[in-house]
Amino acid sequence: MKKALYLICLLVLLAASAAWAAEPIKIGKLAALTGSGATWGEHYQNVSILAVEEINAKGGLLGRPVELIVYDTKGRAEDTVNAARRMILQDKVVAIAGTNYSGLQIAIRPISEQYKVPIMATSATNPAVTVDPDKGTPYPFSFRICFTDPYQGKIMAEFLANNLKLKESVIFHDVGSDYAEGMKQFFVSTYTKAGGKVAGLYGYREGDVDFRAQITQAKATGAKAVVLPGLYKEMALIIKQCEEMGWKPIFIGGDGYSPAMSEIAGKAMEGTYWVTHIAFDDPVLKPLIEKYTKRFGKAPVEIVSITLGYDAMYSLFDAIKRAGKADGAAIAEALTKTKNLKLLDFTLNMDPKTHDPLNKPGAILKIVNGKEILYTKVTPKN
Repeated sequence: MKKALYLICLLVLLAASAAWAAEPIKIGKLAALTGSGATWGEHYQNVSILAVEEINAKGGLLGRPVELIVYDTKGRAEDTVNAARRMILQDKVVAIAGTNYSGLQIAIRPISEQYKVPIMATSATNPAVTVDPDKGTPYPFSFRICFTDPYQGKIMAEFLANNLKLKESVIFHDVGSDYAEGMKQFFVSTYTKAGGKVAGLYGYREGDVDFRAQITQAKATGAKAVVLPGLYKEMALIIKQCEEMGWKPIFIGGDGYSPAMSEIAGKAMEGTYWVTHIAFDDPVLKPLIEKYTKRFGKAPVEIVSITLGYDAMYSLFDAIKRAGKADGAAIAEALTKTKNLKLLDFTLNMDPKTHDPLNKPGAILKIVNGKEILYTKVTPKN
């Protein structure tokens, strides 16, 4: 394979020295270190390094050091597939902390299944990441640490219809994104059942920068709310351009939100709502934020990314310990049986029927005076 397919290959053997007599246990990390998701990717990479340094300082796993292998996915399916294949066949990883994109996670699933290497997705929220949509059964080697699009879509729909009493909305959605399309589908289903009406659907593609044509049409519907099941750059531009065009609806989106949106949209972010995995000011995160800041010389911006990334690594560490050996099939079986595992921000009970966390709590943030505040906490009923 051409080296150009891999922008970055980081082989990080952390805290290993002559004291380690055994071969390292290799764990992969797939992160978008370049491209539109680079702000997430950097945080996922760094917090994974931090977790591996911590576990090695405590003696590693099964008496062996842990080696972290990181590849840049560039946010593209081809690069992610090639990176996952190289991790498994060349680097011999026994597990992978996966991506934060549903489409990329779905693309690499056949590789993990073929070679029996479990992958723990971080914020890949489409149901098809872990469950075969035709059979309704989980893929043996696919797992996730986050909640799903049905949950996000349901929360957004019920929040708009019941809490904010907004019964007419429009949706801007990335037509090329499994993540966005999945969330859109579940939002529409729940919203209409709650008495809401979707007055318009306006598509775009990742990388688009001018949304004025779609905004003109959406504004003409008279809808008071805009639903954004997308990623942060495009969502921020939509919010900014709506304000520039004199339209100020209520905006709500999912965990594609990033604090970096304020750098793009500025004051237009005020009053927007975001469904996410944890409140940024939750005190349980303080120790991790302090450790991250000390280790990398700067405070983390993407708090959700470091939380999910940290939880993903420790769920893999736990499964390897309980498996008793660095074998993909044994690790996958242990992951399926995970119960009452206390992680940074919640207790993980893996649903064996879906390979998703059971009843994982979430949060709705609101931007007030330029800051994210916890508006309300929610708990899904799986």
